[in-house]
Amino acid sequence: MSDKPFKIIGNLVYVTNDNVEKALRKLKKKVQESGTLQTLRERETYEKPTTARKKAKNAAVRRWRKKLADEQLPKKLF
Repeated sequence: MSDKPFKIIGNLVYVTNDNVEKALRKLKKKVQESGTLQTLRERETYEKPTTARKKAKNAAVRRWRKKLADEQLPKKLF
């Protein structure tokens, strides 16, 4: 046996009182928060390293521009 603690793999949701819709909503929320679908979509196709760097740089530029726009004072409306 290893000294490592148990790692829970997967998302468990229990159906109570035959309320499948509520359990399905909880499961969708857990999957969304864990990011499993997003990583699956990213791994479906190969992305060249240069393309990945370009995307990351463009995302950083967009974040920076958004930060600068939030810091600016509003325009005068007269």
